[in-house]
Amino acid sequence: MGKRSRKRSAVARVAAPGDASPAGTSRAERDAARARRARAERAGHAAATGSRARGADGFERPARRSRRRSIDERPPAPWGSFPLVELVVLLAIVLFVLGLIVGGARGSVMLTAAFVLGSLAGLELSIREHFGGFRSHTTLLAGVAAFAAMAITYFAAGRGTLARTLLVPVAGLVFVIGFWLLRQAFKRRSGGLGFR
Repeated sequence: MGKRSRKRSAVARVAAPGDASPAGTSRAERDAARARRARAERAGHAAATGSRARGADGFERPARRSRRRSIDERPPAPWGSFPLVELVVLLAIVLFVLGLIVGGARGSVMLTAAFVLGSLAGLELSIREHFGGFRSHTTLLAGVAAFAAMAITYFAAGRGTLARTLLVPVAGLVFVIGFWLLRQAFKRRSGGLGFR
């Protein structure tokens, strides 16, 4: 301990005359350089945020800058920090377990509701991430569109042989068109990336 304090006092004695550092600059020069860097940073920040607005009292205030998400940050939910998706998934899990326990017609209704709620929760997250440019879910979303087209075709065509004949071509066409459109939408949102 004694040696360390002697070394510090020796450095302090060398630096004391005129406040010159061992590198050859004085404390005043370092402070002036620090002040210049701070002014340049503030000027660059003001130029980046736009013009300054005058308040009601006449003083200039910097224009508000909208906070942009980074590329690795998930897009926020439209309902804020309320855990809606997590609660829906929890409800789906509870319904699934109850459906297995209850059994019968009532149990199958609970199981169906559990699968629908779980799928909707996952679909919402996929849509938000895809159109936010965070992660590509092109195949999943195109598959959902194709499944919806199959269901509409089946019920609209009368559930007969015509409906069964049209199911695969309609679903395939919707999948291909949906895949291309969703891929283009993700490229626009992600800055040109095809997938992430």
